[in-house]
Amino acid sequence: MLKNILIDYIKNAQKSGGQDFEIRQQLFNIGWEPSDIEEAFNYLRKIKSEENIGESALGGEFISAKGIEKRFGKTEALKGVNLAIPKGAILALLGPNGAGKTTLVRILSTLLKADQGQATVGGFDVQKNDHQVREIIGLTGQFTAIDEMMTGRENLMMVAQLNHLSIVESQLRTNQLLTKLRLADAGDRLAKTYSGGMKRRLDLAASLIANPQVLFLDEPTTGLDPRSRIELWEIIKQLAEAGTTILLTTQYMEEADHLADYIVVIDKGRIIAQGTADELKKEIAEDMIEIHLRHPEQTGGAANMLIDLGTESPNVDPILGQIVLPTQKGPSVLVEVVRRLDRARIEIADLALRRPSMNDVFLKLTGHGTEQ
Repeated sequence: MLKNILIDYIKNAQKSGGQDFEIRQQLFNIGWEPSDIEEAFNYLRKIKSEENIGESALGGEFISAKGIEKRFGKTEALKGVNLAIPKGAILALLGPNGAGKTTLVRILSTLLKADQGQATVGGFDVQKNDHQVREIIGLTGQFTAIDEMMTGRENLMMVAQLNHLSIVESQLRTNQLLTKLRLADAGDRLAKTYSGGMKRRLDLAASLIANPQVLFLDEPTTGLDPRSRIELWEIIKQLAEAGTTILLTTQYMEEADHLADYIVVIDKGRIIAQGTADELKKEIAEDMIEIHLRHPEQTGGAANMLIDLGTESPNVDPILGQIVLPTQKGPSVLVEVVRRLDRARIEIADLALRRPSMNDVFLKLTGHGTEQ
């Protein structure tokens, strides 16, 4: 009941021409708690945002790209890219450096204009309605965009002010995000004292200040240690569960496998495969036999000895002494691998039979791995 009274008060005050900061001050002066005030404003903002979603977003495609092309001089960065992301889903865009991932993100986030094609975010055309698009998105680029000579709290307050939030709302959002991203204890320290993982979380917090409906994450975990990467994965999953639509570009196959509802593989400006992780894995051999030799110099000869056992030529790493053999009959082939290498007096350091990974998928599709 009290919440309804508060919401009605704000709606009537806005209709009468009152500015949000004035309404907040009035409510504070008559005894309302700042947290209740901000909860009511956030509720009204969400309702307004949902009412303003463009018509094309109502058909299930919250982010859509059709026939996107982009050239830089003679270089074709994107060659007719199509994709669609439902609301609240995580789509991982995979590809090596130079594949076109960042170019596509920059087009969808209104930072770059496509030469051909059409793209919409939340139903708004990214070129014709760029202002509306910017109101509903957040962007975290490949490199952190924070001022290291400011504290974490000061960084977030600055971004909040740039987003035209009131002082009260800026303070509330800053406190919420510092807590949510586990930075509360370090909030008043200079950002230059933060670890790499903490800086990445602060950068993500800055992109969440305005409660975006869509979040673009361009290789957000590059350079992070495994623990920091896992922490950021958990935060990203929580955001999606809360309804945020996320487009994630990455070079890490494990990251896409762990996070994404849908995966799109792009190489040399073209989409070469898409689907769920399980769907993409089913496109290659059922089993993978992974062999590590005691003496790496024997790798080439061992691979030639086993080539007829696989469904295709094995992937070979002579430096690591590794052979990965795709096969449809894993257990029986595994026994034969051991027999042949034993007869040839080639020592096995490690041997495993496993299901395909996303890295196997990428190697199969592109003929080369990702740069990590």
